[in-house]
Amino acid sequence: MTMKKLQNFLRDGESIITEFKQSSEKLNKDVFESVCAFLNRNGGHLFLGVADDGKITGVNEDAIEKVKKDFVTSMNNPQKISPTFYLSVEEIKIGKKRILYIFVPESSQVHRCNGKIFDRNEDGDLDITDNTNQVSAMYMRKQGTYSENRIFPFAELSDLKSDLFIKVRKLAENQRTNHPWKLMDDLELLKSAGLYLKDLQSGKEGITLAAILLLGKDDLIISALPHYRTDAILRRDDIDRYDDRDDIRTNLVDSYERLMQFIAKHLNDKFYLEKDQRVSLRDTIFREVVSNILVHREFSNPFPAKLVIEKERVFVENSNKPHGNGIIDPANFSPFPKNPTIAKFFKEIGRVDELGSGVRNIYKYNKVYSGADPAFIEGDVFKTIIPLIPRNSDQAGDQAGDQVSDQDDRTKEILEFCQNPKSRSEIQEFLGIKSKRYFRANVINPLIKGGLIKLTIPDKPTSPKQKYQTANR
Repeated sequence: MTMKKLQNFLRDGESIITEFKQSSEKLNKDVFESVCAFLNRNGGHLFLGVADDGKITGVNEDAIEKVKKDFVTSMNNPQKISPTFYLSVEEIKIGKKRILYIFVPESSQVHRCNGKIFDRNEDGDLDITDNTNQVSAMYMRKQGTYSENRIFPFAELSDLKSDLFIKVRKLAENQRTNHPWKLMDDLELLKSAGLYLKDLQSGKEGITLAAILLLGKDDLIISALPHYRTDAILRRDDIDRYDDRDDIRTNLVDSYERLMQFIAKHLNDKFYLEKDQRVSLRDTIFREVVSNILVHREFSNPFPAKLVIEKERVFVENSNKPHGNGIIDPANFSPFPKNPTIAKFFKEIGRVDELGSGVRNIYKYNKVYSGADPAFIEGDVFKTIIPLIPRNSDQAGDQAGDQVSDQDDRTKEILEFCQNPKSRSEIQEFLGIKSKRYFRANVINPLIKGGLIKLTIPDKPTSPKQKYQTANR
């Protein structure tokens, strides 16, 4: 979190999305009531070491590690928070004092703290456990907002792949040797992972869409979501069609592996040492890209997810429920989980890290991989652009990196400038480009082809009245 953003939170005070706790020596008793309320409502920001009036009191330095450990341990204890939910703690130093910051996303499930259901309003945390109407409304809101929670009461355990249960148990055990899934039967695992729910309004209970997508047989997945598919395309020589393609219509666990195999087949890796350890830059970057395609997409939308490998970039699209519009700044953004249950399942099997880490990791490692910044554009369709620039030598690599970095900065400038429609001459003047031919071939046409810029008169691309506007507005 940036210092400016922190100062804004402290200035604005406690609200429906902000809570302060002193917790100077240990966690306040009601910390987890606030966490539970945030999970159940709209998410929020929790600060430890801050008084109710926004004054920084700090967490004692000798107690910081214990407070952090106690928080994470309790969040993974179903007796404290049920269902459990992984959250990370960020330590912030302000002068000689230290505070702890926890971003709590909105959850797709209804959570309990010590057996009680809490909701959030402007005045704080409310125990609504015995208020049947409010509890029922909360369940309805969760299931209406998150398509992954949709219940399929006639789907049976036999419709899921038994070998996948064995596989995910092994993957989970690789992350934690004493993982509780080891000792659970298949139904217990589903319930533990939030993949088997009960609708309090209708009384129906059963396997959810998330369970079907993660563990279902292919025919069950297509029956539940006929439009579901992920398209992996190589388009280097045959740019009108493709050079290679994998049309993926299977479960998310196996889809992850097929996408990573497609990437490994068509993209080179680069040797890189980080703290004396070999790091696969390609796998590190595209692990995050692939996870985003599979985990953070809106499955109710028929728009197919696409990963397209071209000569100079990888272009990725997936349907989205946007919480904003435009280019994402990795240094100043709040991540929102699109499918929290699926994301948590992927984290348990080691396929994703904490929420928001993907964008930061891609920015960090793509600088080394290609010498250029990636771009993330939020909209009804979420777009990710990973520049690929070959390096024949260190000098050539530096030059190519500089060129791509300039091009990437220019793309961002154009997308910001064209939030309102602009003519060709206006954009050229803005960029200081004199050649009309160069502008069309090397600047505007690639953006149109990539879906970042749209024509205001699409049926007449050469019209003298033609203007260009940033897409997804």
